[in-house]
Amino acid sequence: YKPFTLLPHKPNYLLPVTHHFSDSRDSVAKEGSFLDNTEVSFQVSLKFPVINDILGTEMDILAAYTGRSFWQAYNSDLSAPFRDTNHEPEIFLNQPINEKIGKLYWRDIQYGFSHQSNGRTVPISRSWNRVYANFLFSYKNFAWSFKPWYRIREDNKENSDDVLGDDNPDIEHYLGHFELQSTYKWHDHTLSAMVRNNLRSDNKGAFRLNWSFPLTPKIKGYVYYFNGYGETLVDYNNETHSLGVGFLLSDWL
Repeated sequence: YKPFTLLPHKPNYLLPVTHHFSDSRDSVAKEGSFLDNTEVSFQVSLKFPVINDILGTEMDILAAYTGRSFWQAYNSDLSAPFRDTNHEPEIFLNQPINEKIGKLYWRDIQYGFSHQSNGRTVPISRSWNRVYANFLFSYKNFAWSFKPWYRIREDNKENSDDVLGDDNPDIEHYLGHFELQSTYKWHDHTLSAMVRNNLRSDNKGAFRLNWSFPLTPKIKGYVYYFNGYGETLVDYNNETHSLGVGFLLSDWL
């Protein structure tokens, strides 16, 4: 990594049209008003090398930030509020592996800490802290990442109105214990899929499918599909089903 450089981390995109096919989202609406099923969503995700080549090795420490926003831009009844914005700062160690396992190439492993929150107050405050390992593999035009995590526990609240304590003690039940990402590059097109699961008998989790394709030399078209739990923190325990169309500035590959 080049020092003092901001780099893309996760995809950076703008979806002027994101349609939700279910009404199970938590409402920020005033009495007598309702959320629009169609809104604007976007993500900004950047990383920054903090320390390169630790102690003469190829290991690097990086800091990252990802922000995702869901904006009721077409909802004039509610004065077009932001329904939710999720902030995720991270710091992680990237260790190159560069080993072959059969035909599979094991590129890197990352060890990190992540804080994710929506910056709201009770009763719709959501946050959690995790430590994770992220295993990165590739084969020809395919790339995979397997990211298990462990949630750092917080004290329980004595009542739901307390400012201190765990805002969402059951979040792992819905967002699971790992994330599996697969990406395929076909000419100028990129297809990616993500799966999360709680590994329980009730089998809650999420599935996301993305397709990007060239529009201009620097901008791609982007199609986003999501089904499951945890698309936003404010309604992590509500199942959502959404489809978005828009523009991509940086991709996984």
